[in-house]
Amino acid sequence: MKAIMFQGTGSDVGKSLLVAGLARAFTNRGLRVRPFKPQNMSNNAAVTADGGEIGRAQALQARAARAVPSVHMNPVLLKPQSEIGAQVVVQGRVIGNAPARGYHAMKAQLMERVLESFHLLGEDADLVLVEGAGSASEVNLRSGDIANMGFAEAADVPVVLIGDIERGGVIASLVGTRHVLSVDDAARIVGFIVNKFRGDPALFADGMADLAARTGWQALGLLPYFDAAARLPAEDTQSMTHDAATGGRPLVVVLAYPRISNFDDFDPLRLEPVVDAVFLHPGEPIPGTAALVILPGSKATMADLSALRATGWDIDLAAHVRRGGHVLGICGGYQMLGRRISDPGGIEGAPGEAKGLGLLDVETVLTGNKTLTEVRGVSCSASAAVKGYEMHVGQTTGVGLERPMIRFQDGRADGARSADGRVAGCYLHGLFSSDAYREEVLRGLGAQGSPLNYEHDVDATLDALAAHIEAHIDCDRLLALAR
Repeated sequence: MKAIMFQGTGSDVGKSLLVAGLARAFTNRGLRVRPFKPQNMSNNAAVTADGGEIGRAQALQARAARAVPSVHMNPVLLKPQSEIGAQVVVQGRVIGNAPARGYHAMKAQLMERVLESFHLLGEDADLVLVEGAGSASEVNLRSGDIANMGFAEAADVPVVLIGDIERGGVIASLVGTRHVLSVDDAARIVGFIVNKFRGDPALFADGMADLAARTGWQALGLLPYFDAAARLPAEDTQSMTHDAATGGRPLVVVLAYPRISNFDDFDPLRLEPVVDAVFLHPGEPIPGTAALVILPGSKATMADLSALRATGWDIDLAAHVRRGGHVLGICGGYQMLGRRISDPGGIEGAPGEAKGLGLLDVETVLTGNKTLTEVRGVSCSASAAVKGYEMHVGQTTGVGLERPMIRFQDGRADGARSADGRVAGCYLHGLFSSDAYREEVLRGLGAQGSPLNYEHDVDATLDALAAHIEAHIDCDRLLALAR
């Protein structure tokens, strides 16, 4: 096995996308490629075949490598629950909650698990593409680090540094990183890539040469901006926007409360040409023209329910339902639609209970046992095929379950619907990725038939990304640098 690591001068420089594209490119060359991210922080997670959860970006990278997602691809996942604390997931399993200071004290023990996953992953790989987290220049976090240079040193992996020219100051960010790193850490960097370039690459030729001279690192490529990246599942960016000049397409709104999770559920809607989809943020009212309002998942359901009420969305939802509008709740959003949510053990925050929105006749009690499983089934309203994954804590009961939303292949039912069918909720994430189910929902809103084949679109975009990278990055040199 060989490995090479990609770190950034900052967050959102394109590390995840670059690793996905390289994974597809090297897989297309016939290599067995595996993605690896020692530590990720995200509330967008994916369920793995081995019964755990990893960051959504690593699931996409596994798909790019045509590999089965594994908990070892992202051994430490942090899922923020507040401004100062997060749920800690290790090798796919929740081990507890920790404040930032408490987590820092855990990292020495976590390094053992990280290295274990790295070596297990490498047993079935020709090449492991490692992704760092945040910025390589956060030297205040170097002690005990498991995400960037700390891991690179422990695993003896060479590093490529990525800079983002779109945000400006790429020369300063790359050269500055070189100067704040220790001598040993800087020596571990074998080259750099400048990402998100727009315009004529010849105009930055002198800039690339200057960077190489100032840092002593090899220039491995100037990568033009890849516009089609917007068609791939997003891990950290809520990017749905609404164009007012729509020609009368149905409007779907998703309520982006503070602790929204798994908002990649709605990526297929973002690509749909037959509807308009938009995230609404606190302070923005639900438009009276909305055809469907979606309450997404949440990492802190009761806290987000309180935030929903504080912004007046509960009043807007009641008016929306009176007008005959549709409402869909997924996971935490489904729980909010019920009559009551109880958290006696403090699973998602302080113990307590909250009155729900009362739009579905169900109640939920949050429990310590987390359901993590991939499932297939059909919708109960029109028998449209649907697949996705469950990722939730809590047991939901009530007479509303007598009208389920989904029936799984194993005979289980999931979710609830109102008597008129306009309000529904379930625990199934990823359901809009199923073309037949998505078309059923959109036709119910009055939309015309859609030409979108979502899964094919994602794979075609990954192939285009790989070709884009092969054309602009010295991939042969990258392979030679891996060790």
